[in-house]
Amino acid sequence: MTTLLQPGRVSPMRKVPAHIERPEYVGKKRPKTGESDVKTPEIIERMRVAGRIAAQALEEVGKHVQPGVTTDELDRIGHEFLIDHGAYPSTLGYKAYPKSLCTSINEVICHGIPDDTVLREGDIVNVDITGYIGGVHGDTDATYLVGEVDEESRLLVERTREAMMRAIRAVAPGRQLNVVGRVIEAYAKRFGYGVVRDFTGHGIGTSFHSGLMVPHYDDPSLRVELVPGMTFTIEPMLTLGTIDYDIWPDKWTAVTKDRKRTAQFEHTIVVTETGSEILTLP
Repeated sequence: MTTLLQPGRVSPMRKVPAHIERPEYVGKKRPKTGESDVKTPEIIERMRVAGRIAAQALEEVGKHVQPGVTTDELDRIGHEFLIDHGAYPSTLGYKAYPKSLCTSINEVICHGIPDDTVLREGDIVNVDITGYIGGVHGDTDATYLVGEVDEESRLLVERTREAMMRAIRAVAPGRQLNVVGRVIEAYAKRFGYGVVRDFTGHGIGTSFHSGLMVPHYDDPSLRVELVPGMTFTIEPMLTLGTIDYDIWPDKWTAVTKDRKRTAQFEHTIVVTETGSEILTLP
């Protein structure tokens, strides 16, 4: 039986060299939103660069996920990788978020703040990292197994990734954005998983969150049509139990109300003439 997670000690915000371009929201209470959902080929090309660096950073952090490592150490690794590649860690200073990535362990649905919590054998941990470079963001995440993990947790992680990939494959111009949620929910229901509703995918580009919402559940009222050049994230969060949650006093960390485990995967994609392209591949 795993013990429930408790908040740890958060270290001071990491420094970013002055020569690295900051997103507009750093140092402000709230970011700007409202860019076009459809991007120019030039912006998409810049997003490929940002997405690739974010994916490489995620890969680097993932190599260090093992028992005995703190989530703060994972944050340091991700932060330094982005900085070394000329990118700003998008989460750092976003609505006062204090770290360069999110680490969500076991019952944490999303937005877990890296701290001195030590990963233990049998945990699962989601790492969510976004890089800002060339005036655009690339956003990706993955859930990792910490050492030997029980079968139920391993399958949850595998199937959450599969749910994301099925949704990505379903994206095509002329279809409605709701195809994303319909595909994810239909797949998750086969295994009795909960599909988190209150945290969604989002439009992305020059804005971290552009205003476009991408639900991961079936919402027939969603009439948005997919058109070539649209960029957004698909990032399903599936649970072993309830989708109801509590927010910790830090105002970020969301944990399942029943404290059962949850997993998440995320890619940033662009709608193409024939389907979609993943922009967050290493």
